Amino acid sequence: MCSIICHIEFGPNTANSIRIATIALFVSFSCFVLYRAGESIGFRIPGRSFTSRTSFFITADNNVSASSDSEEYRLEKVLKNAAMEDKTVILTTLNEAWAAPNSVVDLFLESFRIGDHTRRLLNHLVIIALDEKAFSRCLALHTHCYALVTQGVDFSKEAYFMFPDYLKMMWRRIDFLRLVLEMGYNFVFTDADVMWFRDPFPHFYKDADFQIACDHFSGKPDDVGNRPNGGFNHVRSNNRSIEFYKYWYLSREKYPGLHDQDVLNNIKNDSFIRDIDLKMRFLDTAYFGGFCEPSKNLSEVCTMHANCCFGMESKLHDLRILLQDWKNFLSLPPAQKISSELSWRVPQNCSLDSLRHYAPPPVNIEQLNGHRRLVEIL
Repeated sequence: MCSIICHIEFGPNTANSIRIATIALFVSFSCFVLYRAGESIGFRIPGRSFTSRTSFFITADNNVSASSDSEEYRLEKVLKNAAMEDKTVILTTLNEAWAAPNSVVDLFLESFRIGDHTRRLLNHLVIIALDEKAFSRCLALHTHCYALVTQGVDFSKEAYFMFPDYLKMMWRRIDFLRLVLEMGYNFVFTDADVMWFRDPFPHFYKDADFQIACDHFSGKPDDVGNRPNGGFNHVRSNNRSIEFYKYWYLSREKYPGLHDQDVLNNIKNDSFIRDIDLKMRFLDTAYFGGFCEPSKNLSEVCTMHANCCFGMESKLHDLRILLQDWKNFLSLPPAQKISSELSWRVPQNCSLDSLRHYAPPPVNIEQLNGHRRLVEIL
């Protein structure tokens, strides 16, 4: 930045002093215009640093700042643009395998568009892309996209259940969600293979810090014997939930080789969770169903998850049938919707039996060292 310091004394040669002052003012103004023009196109003059309106952001605790080119700043910008009035966002993660044309993400977005009062929720959906191709596809499909890159890890291919890349992906997700909470945002996290048929918000518990869908629901929302599924949860940002996510992430070291869902099962009754007074609730599969335990009433279902399924082709096969079943239901006259005995035709390829007998692709046995095989989790 240009700077001129002038000491002008008005005396006998007043006219000359005025000319010098005029020149000084002109040069200073020209430098200011040059600086502002450079700033508007992202140009920074080396040496001194200058604070501008876009150089800093304030997080929920009002004492953390980051430069405009930081990951935190870019994430804050995306979250802010997508957030509801109460700072709630809907989040999903996507890699190249699930982002390919005619793949999972297309069915996921279609469910929002054809669901009952769900299209508007797309305005609050942020897709977290785990690789470059997934990010490019997101930009072509959706408004709110964020690139989450993990150095030294390739999340682009299909991550087979319980294999090393799958585990890394799941734990990266938990750590990222902790960051979102620390930034002051509530979220609904949803796997992209969860189909949204109705607005789920009316069925969330008002007093819960952390509420999660289930593979199997006991009938009691506060029963820690429920079998949670990490593919769908609603979390409110507060000190309790932030400490819980930190504890959850650190617990991976206590239970090496387990994914986030199994670790949650192991820690959900820990004294630490009681000590921080976390209010945990489990969501009823009548509203939040899946292939493990399908919702029985299409007049009530909010979401259906392609859980208990192994392999992309099996998942896509059953998800397409699921969406067609929903369209068939929507085409019924209102009276028939209430009395209809129409039910899902799935799971088919995603049956539990297929999980037990599915032969995963050959891998280097050393890659599996320290991780449980698929059959050991069933």
